[in-house]
Amino acid sequence: MKTNLTINPERLWDTLMDTAKFGATPKGGVRRLALSAEDKQVRDWFKAACEDAGFTLGLDTMGNMYATRPGTDPNATPIALGSHLDTQPTGGKFDGILGVLAGLEALRTLVDAGYETRHPITLVNWTNEEGARFAPGMTGSGVYSNEMQEADMLALADPIGGVFGEELEKIGYKGTEPTGARKFAAFVELHIEQGPILEKEELQIGIVEGGQGLFWFDVTITGRDSHAGTTPMDYRRDAQMAQAELALAIEEIALANPPGVGTVGVTAVLPGSRNTVPGLCTMSAELRHPDGDTLTAMTAALDAKVAEIEAKRPVKIEFTMRWRKDPVKFDARVVEAIAGAVEKHGFTSKRMISGAGHDSYFVATTCPTAMIFVPCWEGISHNEEESATKEDCAAGTQVILDTIIALDQTL
Repeated sequence: MKTNLTINPERLWDTLMDTAKFGATPKGGVRRLALSAEDKQVRDWFKAACEDAGFTLGLDTMGNMYATRPGTDPNATPIALGSHLDTQPTGGKFDGILGVLAGLEALRTLVDAGYETRHPITLVNWTNEEGARFAPGMTGSGVYSNEMQEADMLALADPIGGVFGEELEKIGYKGTEPTGARKFAAFVELHIEQGPILEKEELQIGIVEGGQGLFWFDVTITGRDSHAGTTPMDYRRDAQMAQAELALAIEEIALANPPGVGTVGVTAVLPGSRNTVPGLCTMSAELRHPDGDTLTAMTAALDAKVAEIEAKRPVKIEFTMRWRKDPVKFDARVVEAIAGAVEKHGFTSKRMISGAGHDSYFVATTCPTAMIFVPCWEGISHNEEESATKEDCAAGTQVILDTIIALDQTL
């Protein structure tokens, strides 16, 4: 049986460009929000492509899609690969979908060669990884891993009142298979790095050993509206000035704990009049770090800063934990299988930690899991300018194919 299988780079690239038409934006990016009409279009395309290749399709109650090629051992637990098809509002052609289409290309290569694996191989599209329409993200894999409650996630509402469960039914992708019932022997995810390291160091592959932890908060700062012209500075209860000080504190905490990061991504100031001292501000806040103890210390430092601001300014600052995910350590066996595939082809590489969150973070709690990164132009992602080369996408896809074959032979 032939084992030195080679993926078809042209076919892979054609699928990447073909699927980019679903939600294509004038600037060359993709807007394909979870459970939208555009999401249905790409799901329909994916379903048809998998059925044409002879794979069996499964669909669970969270809309996660499973395309399976059978193995020779009916009792073997499937090995899985995949990622997600949804995008950010101004996303690109590669974030998420590369992992799905690389998996499709790997399976097509096995079919073309007549290569039979012992384990069934399952390709997964996880629902709502991005969380751009329904927050939090990674809801499909989160419910699959039992780290999120299905009823709560199905009840999520988008900013204009769309309800997750209703929208899932509307596009025809709410299945009957219980989410989490399907088990895997291992899971591998290919993704663009979404950062500049691989490109800067002129490397082809990132062997991802884990992911950093993150805390997401919603913050409400309450002061008092008052006239901007008649309220002296020392009488003001200015929510916006407290928000500005808090945002800078988040930056300072991150800078003091490298390689940690801190971000304020969303803010709102009310009542929103130029001649009124703002009495209410809301904001998002997040902290990330690969070390759990350091992340906890960063959060404690933020609590102390909040107390300091409240003592200095007559405002009330309230934090609501929106999401917490502790740092993830990927399985050594899967990491080494990836490293072996990289070495086999002589690709340049480095071992690294993921800065972004991925479905693999949740799947890792259920089975041996690891990730593969390929470079993206200037590290740009969540942006219509997101780009990756045909050669790098092909290299990552070749690595994932050889990783799956190695896992099939050793697990």
